[in-house]
Amino acid sequence: MLLTFVFLYLLATLGIGYWASRKVKTTKDFVVAGRQLPLFVAASALFATWFGSETIMGASSEFVENGLLGVMEDPFGAALCLLLIGVFFARPLYRLNILTFNDFFKMRFDRRIEVISAIVMIPSYFGWIAAQLVALAIILNVLAGIPLIVGILLCAGVVLFYTFIGGMWAISITDTVQTVMIIIGLTLLAISIVGQAGGLSVIIESKPKAFFRFFPDPTLKDWLHYFAAWITIGLGSIPQQDVFQRVVASKSEKIAVRSAYLSSIMYLTIGFLPLLIALGGRLLYPELITDDPQMVIPQMVIQHASLPLQILFFGALLSAILSTTSGAMLAPATVIGENLLRPQFTNLRDKQLLKVMRWCVVGVAICSVIMALANSNIYHLVGQSSALSLVSLFVPLTAGLYWKRATRIGTLLSMTLGCLVWLFFEIVETEIPSLIYGFIASIVGMVIGSLKADGSYEAYQKALEGKDKD
Repeated sequence: MLLTFVFLYLLATLGIGYWASRKVKTTKDFVVAGRQLPLFVAASALFATWFGSETIMGASSEFVENGLLGVMEDPFGAALCLLLIGVFFARPLYRLNILTFNDFFKMRFDRRIEVISAIVMIPSYFGWIAAQLVALAIILNVLAGIPLIVGILLCAGVVLFYTFIGGMWAISITDTVQTVMIIIGLTLLAISIVGQAGGLSVIIESKPKAFFRFFPDPTLKDWLHYFAAWITIGLGSIPQQDVFQRVVASKSEKIAVRSAYLSSIMYLTIGFLPLLIALGGRLLYPELITDDPQMVIPQMVIQHASLPLQILFFGALLSAILSTTSGAMLAPATVIGENLLRPQFTNLRDKQLLKVMRWCVVGVAICSVIMALANSNIYHLVGQSSALSLVSLFVPLTAGLYWKRATRIGTLLSMTLGCLVWLFFEIVETEIPSLIYGFIASIVGMVIGSLKADGSYEAYQKALEGKDKD
């Protein structure tokens, strides 16, 4: 019965994607849903950006093992990211009326920076997508004994289909349906677990007070790791195309800002439910402690929950992972089509570009499948995907928006030094997280390279004035 529901749910998702594809007539429809999303749909899409395997399976296992300090990256960092987008980034980026972040880098600096930023951004998605495919494959393995490799290929095919035909319209509509499933499924399961455990106070008292510490020990090393956990997603995911597409797909500038605030609140509150479920599950069923902590919640639901709860939970889990994966597939495909291929073919019509972007989605899916087959650790895959954009793109984006003296050379140095220093300290063992070194190097590169003005800001202002007249 449960397995039947899972496959029916996957078929329904495909059906929604096919229905949504009828709205896709232009690249603007495919990439940003024609900028027509109302508040709840836009907020649901933003909420679904990262609420996938990392939160439900990865972060919950980290929480059980390491306490509250183990989940600063997610959900706290993710909620911070959405809040900062609403405060500082949604409004100015929405006004530009562009399709990608990299279009901004071209407007603010030049074509060279656009290309470099695209090349840096694209690989950062493969690990994220791979993590979601692994999680979906794990679910199918638990439910039906399907081998991990077959599960990865099957799940990639499902997500690829409705993303390929429906783009952001399909993603936004499925995200809304899936968000409702997530809220209902996780809420009811959490209520059931808390009730079986004897109440929330019993679950909390089963752990020492230090387990719920919000701040680390007063040592430089611990605080640097703490800071790194906050900024990995909190800052590193701000300059990401999937987030950008969801923001600018809103009906208006006000909705773009409000959807970021609402999704931040949703993420922080709903993100605690998997943590509570995992903690209560460990208390009730200690025998479920296995070599793979990512499997604790799925195994607990399979072995001890009623059929209705099983259906609701796996519906929520599938919803979370599918919505995250589809948006992450579309984002790099958009950048490849818009920023790398389109400038090479000046006579490319909009319908032809739409076809190109769809086939780019296929290419992204293939690369992600290869990475998923090579590494099956969800938490590690997600960490790889977030650090790259932090050390290379966050500082150029922020400086480009808010610092008039930011220059082309400063941006180039920021991207290059950030990446090289981060990669160096990924190889060389150090007690300080490598992304801290990369982040500092990115800031230093921007400052040093921007000491001499180059007129890029004045050219950017003229480009904005031209857009306003249009």
